[in-house]
Amino acid sequence: MSIEERIAAVNIRLTPTERRIAEVVLADPTLLAFGTVSDLSERVRTSRPSIVRFATKLGFTGYADLQRWMRQQVANQLATPGQRIRSGSAIQSDVRGDIEQAVQATLVSLDEETVDRLAAPLIRAEHIWILTGETSRAGASALLSGLSMIRTGVHLIEQHNLARDLSVSTSRDAAVVFDFARYRRTTVHAARALLELGVEVVAVTDSPLSPLASIASNWCELNVPAVGPFDSSIPPVLAAELIVLKTAAGLGANVPPRIDRLERIWKQTETFYESPG
Repeated sequence: MSIEERIAAVNIRLTPTERRIAEVVLADPTLLAFGTVSDLSERVRTSRPSIVRFATKLGFTGYADLQRWMRQQVANQLATPGQRIRSGSAIQSDVRGDIEQAVQATLVSLDEETVDRLAAPLIRAEHIWILTGETSRAGASALLSGLSMIRTGVHLIEQHNLARDLSVSTSRDAAVVFDFARYRRTTVHAARALLELGVEVVAVTDSPLSPLASIASNWCELNVPAVGPFDSSIPPVLAAELIVLKTAAGLGANVPPRIDRLERIWKQTETFYESPG
């Protein structure tokens, strides 16, 4: 059961003060995992006993018990492929159910307004830089392929070219960063460097606990389930396709001529087999 589900289960029994605590916790779960009672009480502007009563209403013996549980949730999320194999969770999980749930969650979280917000910098950017970790590469590749079909100046930053590519980015550019737990230090550092250069950064990640969520104001959260020992590529690929679709709509009349040019080149280079007749 997630923290959202625990709060929902006692929703009707929460006092006005406890509702304020719940709102703060849902907006920033890092406060539960890493903050003290005082940190949370100061944020909500309530008393320490109120925080403790909130924890007990969620079914815990106190704040320390709630924090231990929350930290365990984070630890479970960060489990390595080897740990998943050894624990048996990679074999016992309901893969089909998890993927179906993740797809539905992605479609809900990436509503029209959110996709508009994510695509807006990509429509007006001079260049687009895509950064990714290994486990999120499928989404980044889908975004690179789709955006490259409809506009120029789209680049996937490879680790060995990181400094070179970052050095030529400007405030007229935008970047899309894909990264999920376990978060890659180089990806986060690169995103921070781009922000310092004035580049608009769009982050596609998996949790408010993600370091990308703390540095990029324009970000979205995906539910990325494990498929065997590894994370599923389906949610980030779906997110990439929705962003490409919205970007194409925003570019409007510029898109058909580019696709026509691509078609002509493909035909001239005999890229595809022609079907008989």
